[in-house]
Amino acid sequence: MAVRAITFDFWCTLFRDTNGAARQQIRVDAFASATAQPPERVREAIETAQSRLLRHHVDHHRTLGPADAVRMTAQALDVSLSTQVATALTCVFGSAILRHPPEPIEGALNAVRAAAAHRPVGLVSDSGMSPGSSLRQLLERQGFIEHVSAMAFSDEVGVAKPQAAMFETAARGLGVNPSELLHIGDLEPTDIEGARAIGAKAALFGGENPKYVGATQADHTFVTWPDFVGALPEIL
Repeated sequence: MAVRAITFDFWCTLFRDTNGAARQQIRVDAFASATAQPPERVREAIETAQSRLLRHHVDHHRTLGPADAVRMTAQALDVSLSTQVATALTCVFGSAILRHPPEPIEGALNAVRAAAAHRPVGLVSDSGMSPGSSLRQLLERQGFIEHVSAMAFSDEVGVAKPQAAMFETAARGLGVNPSELLHIGDLEPTDIEGARAIGAKAALFGGENPKYVGATQADHTFVTWPDFVGALPEIL
């Protein structure tokens, strides 16, 4: 089936995950200040919470967010938080990425711009400690948002890739059938298998995460964004 719209993953596809330590320090400092707990204990508790979030994501294909991370951190520390404090910490946890953002991968913006010149473009991204609302702001800051017509974030859809609803949500926003998508991402189990399961085409971007290069079921593989831009006429 012809490709009528193109969707991109966020992490390790359009953006590389830099500044994670600085974001974590913001969360540690805020939680320690709010609870009078030693910072090192707080750091360990947050790391425990993050491990639980990841395990839930992998096992159930559902995203837990910053509010869950705050709750799990409090549980690990055996402290109680008022609703007001929990809400404030949730905001800090979820917005830390805006103070220390990830970097766009070289050529990513040009790739999205080039794709949008040919087909409607969407974003299909799993989220987590940093929710879709924060990722939207990053996309706007870096000039991506004007080229993107629909976005599906796992904390908003209610499930994570490779669940069909993630791709179906984006396809609906783009006005096409899910099978008419070309989805581009870096993870075989979520991006590639998820797209293929709904009958869509899939492209592996291995420039940031080369793990699946040479061992993928994707229809196309790219390791740089200029390669993708050059192949666009053939792909479409």
